[in-house]
Amino acid sequence: MFSFFKQKLGKHETPETQPAPAEGSQSVEVAAVETPPPAPEVVAPVDTQPEPPKAAQPQDKPKLSWTERLKAGLAKTRTALGKNLAGLFGGGQIDEDLYEELETVLLTADMGIDATGHLLKDVRNRVSLKGLKDSKELKGALKESLNELIGPLEVPLSLGEARPFILMVAGVNGAGKTTSIGKLAKYFQAQGKSVLLAAGDTFRAAAREQLVVWGERNGVQVIAQDGGDSAAVAFDAVNAARARGVDVVIVDTAGRLPTQLHLMEEIKKVKRVVQKADPAGPHEVMLVLDANTGQNAVSQVKAFDDALGLTGLVLTKLDGTAKGGVIAAIAKQRAIPVRFVGVGEGIDDLRPFVASDYVDALFD
Repeated sequence: MFSFFKQKLGKHETPETQPAPAEGSQSVEVAAVETPPPAPEVVAPVDTQPEPPKAAQPQDKPKLSWTERLKAGLAKTRTALGKNLAGLFGGGQIDEDLYEELETVLLTADMGIDATGHLLKDVRNRVSLKGLKDSKELKGALKESLNELIGPLEVPLSLGEARPFILMVAGVNGAGKTTSIGKLAKYFQAQGKSVLLAAGDTFRAAAREQLVVWGERNGVQVIAQDGGDSAAVAFDAVNAARARGVDVVIVDTAGRLPTQLHLMEEIKKVKRVVQKADPAGPHEVMLVLDANTGQNAVSQVKAFDDALGLTGLVLTKLDGTAKGGVIAAIAKQRAIPVRFVGVGEGIDDLRPFVASDYVDALFD
């Protein structure tokens, strides 16, 4: 049975649990979120003597641009690369010893064996074609090679003409899946799109409540259920979005490990049920990855892609790891577009992936 959630100022209402439907019933009640009229504005007494403007304090920090935040977020990866690459690019002859050192550095940044081998071969070819002799010139060749490798992953998410556009989100527990959904809702709203969230993670305790809080924070509708089947939640969310003229439906799913085969079968069922509600959907099947997991992220991509047919990736927590090079490993192993990257906890810290910005942040 579904609950009705209403957004209130500064808090959210505890959902009431309704009696379960009779066995075999075909109807499923939808939890709708209606935005109430704004509360009356409380006007404080006005002081007739305005206060002088507050002087800037030494601790006040200017707001960083996205490029600066990305660079700061990749600081650990850049440090891991830089303290070794600084010596490599410091001058001297390009020889086999230099290539061996470069191989070690790339593996340390978690680019993986395949991507590292590809980059080394490509850099050698560039050095030969351009007749490079000095190791200082090697940095430019490596940046060009890395840009060429991960560039195909830069494919922005397009909503097209679908309405509602159905976005199904998967990922293991702890990857930042629910948080990313909240940030995606904000991202779409900034584009003037209406959003509906489907709280389909009925497996993890408090997952539904967490998504409801994100819905309230962003002022979006949430379809939820007191336990039960996540596929039913997804089905009703799609139908509710169509009835209400909503632009984007984001379907949360239960976090699971790729090795939990019975749970992987359940998430396949969610996709099949969404297709029953809308034969063209889901229009995007997105996997959220924690960059801290390194090469394990590549295994997750393969397993979820085999099960669901992934169309996009979100790489989170790049600000907390020295393993940001895993994007190169993904590009070589399973070149699925990286739609977004996250470098912080803020609502605006999830942005579309731009390959050149990423490479520049790694090296400069």
